[in-house]
Amino acid sequence: MNYFELFEIPVRLKVDPKSLSARFIALSRQFHPDYHAQADEAAQAEALDKSALLNRAWRTFQQPDATLQYVLELKGLLAADEKYALSPDFLMEVMELNEQLMELQFEPDPVQLAAAGEQTAALQTKIYRDVEAIIEHYQESTGSEKELLQVKEYYYRKKYLDRLSAKIRELKAGA
Repeated sequence: MNYFELFEIPVRLKVDPKSLSARFIALSRQFHPDYHAQADEAAQAEALDKSALLNRAWRTFQQPDATLQYVLELKGLLAADEKYALSPDFLMEVMELNEQLMELQFEPDPVQLAAAGEQTAALQTKIYRDVEAIIEHYQESTGSEKELLQVKEYYYRKKYLDRLSAKIRELKAGA
């Protein structure tokens, strides 16, 4: 049983966790091990398994990136230790930003750091804009593998940019 089946919702790339709150509470009660204390061992084990699955699903649905990752894995398009090859143009752009940040570690410059932050934010906005319609409107019944592959590219690009953003926050905090 996958997370979407558990919550009885269609497979989507974007899930509104607030809309799932009532369902989560109801399922938590249904599968909570304490409610199955008088049941046989098999029923207790099943309740414990479903409760653990429910909690993993809830944590995943609370994080948009984790939801994207889960759907891509569910569709067999993302592997745990995958060595995904991003486009050389994107990698060059990210490498230049990374080198700039490395220099700023040794020679802090608030103006250059702000510029690097703006450039990173602009890249994040651009890559999302390229897949926004897919993420917002994807439905398993009408979505294509081609669309999911575009989301996969976005997912890996975003991971790079998220690391740069974290480095920028770290440099700002140390300044």
